[in-house]
Amino acid sequence: MSFDIAIEKRIGRRTVQIELNSPQRLIALVGPSGAGKTTLLHSIAGLKRPDRGHISIGGRVLYSSVDAVNLAPEDRGCGYVFQDARLFPHKTVRQNLLYGSPRANGAADINFDDTVSLLGIADILERKPANLSGGEEKRVAIGRALLSAPRFLLLDEPLASLDPDRGENVLQAIERLRDTLALPIIHVSHDAAEVARLGGQTFVLD
Repeated sequence: MSFDIAIEKRIGRRTVQIELNSPQRLIALVGPSGAGKTTLLHSIAGLKRPDRGHISIGGRVLYSSVDAVNLAPEDRGCGYVFQDARLFPHKTVRQNLLYGSPRANGAADINFDDTVSLLGIADILERKPANLSGGEEKRVAIGRALLSAPRFLLLDEPLASLDPDRGENVLQAIERLRDTLALPIIHVSHDAAEVARLGGQTFVLD
């Protein structure tokens, strides 16, 4: 099974409980703000520790309160693409892409040239983030995550704040990832059409 997750986390006066199981390589998370989407992504990435439960992706246990397993973030093999691209402003696109490579400990079999081709960013490699469009920044962020050789990808609203044309470019890049790489992907979105187009299995958090 690609995804086997059941966690509980108290946030303030509210307890968030999330359970999802899916054999699909791509799943989408939808739901209103405060439903627990970010809590789930942070828990999967190891940025937050659930109060109890378990997280297993691709048959590999990342967290289990019963078995006292809680892998460090750097040992989880997570490629996390945040809502904001979080590129280094002083580095070129090429340098940003290569940033994660020395610490690679995952499983994605993709090299620099393949990544650049897959994401359609060959013509912007020597630019810095200040000279990129929002869509270009997102594609570079996805590329940097891929080149860290992840075991899985977390895409947190990758089309947020993009106009339709730039959003379409990013969406096409995600489709190519889905069709080309055997990586489990969790995709968070508020857009029903976007979710339907990417396919996979959808989980509604409320």
